[in-house]
Amino acid sequence: MKNIDPEQLVKEVKRRYAKIAVGQESSCCAPAPSAESAAATSCCRTTAAEVSGGLGYETDELKSLPEGANMGLGCGAPIDHLDLKPGEVVLDLGSGGGIDVFLAAKQVGPDGKVIGVDMTPEMIERARQNAESGGFDQVEFRLGRLEDLPVDDDSVDAVTSNCVINLVPDKQRVFNEIARVLKPGGRLVISDVVLDGPLPESVAGDLLAYVGCVAGAMQRDAYFAAVEAAGLTNVEIFGDVDFLAAVEDHVPDDITDLLESTGIGLNDVRGVVHSVTFRATMS
Repeated sequence: MKNIDPEQLVKEVKRRYAKIAVGQESSCCAPAPSAESAAATSCCRTTAAEVSGGLGYETDELKSLPEGANMGLGCGAPIDHLDLKPGEVVLDLGSGGGIDVFLAAKQVGPDGKVIGVDMTPEMIERARQNAESGGFDQVEFRLGRLEDLPVDDDSVDAVTSNCVINLVPDKQRVFNEIARVLKPGGRLVISDVVLDGPLPESVAGDLLAYVGCVAGAMQRDAYFAAVEAAGLTNVEIFGDVDFLAAVEDHVPDDITDLLESTGIGLNDVRGVVHSVTFRATMS
């Protein structure tokens, strides 16, 4: 983003997601439930379960999670595409309340391990409480940045992330870190937001839109070039949808206000912002 220090962006993302973790604020990606209930509504006028169901999560698997793990913050449903096996080690980047960590844990079983990394202490605390309440002994949540993962080299079989890498200013460093921690032949499945064209300048330069997963998105070609530059190959796309069209019925009030204040309507950005779910492997 022009004229905004990357570390300022990181601080704002951290500040806002800390509030989301304790139910004080909503995300532009999806509603934030209250600290007491994963089914609470937000300014988006829908529930976290409804949002996640619309993204591809099965109702039964959502019901099996600890209360509060599903915060409705994703833009896809990546876990099922990982083809996890019992005993594997999995890493979730930007693990939030732990939804994908817990789903992965069910697949790798008691002999496997799932590590969630998040830079927000409030999210880590919430996820650890969820793990304890759900009896998930094979999961671990670590505080850290995605550009400098607190994970050993060549130590994980699979990596996932859901609508988080778009929030990191230096995405190339994130993919380099993924390549560092993956075992040879390891794989990733990620859901993220990419752009298929330029955003209007008033949106592209807005801090709120960045934290809301829109202005932080990278142009599609540059994004996948960064994936390949890290040594990740065999890219396969499972899902590709117009992100704003998909959430149009429950666009958060703050993004609606942003568009109205700049004189830009949804039609001006529809078709530009896409949610993609893709797989790649470590060469």
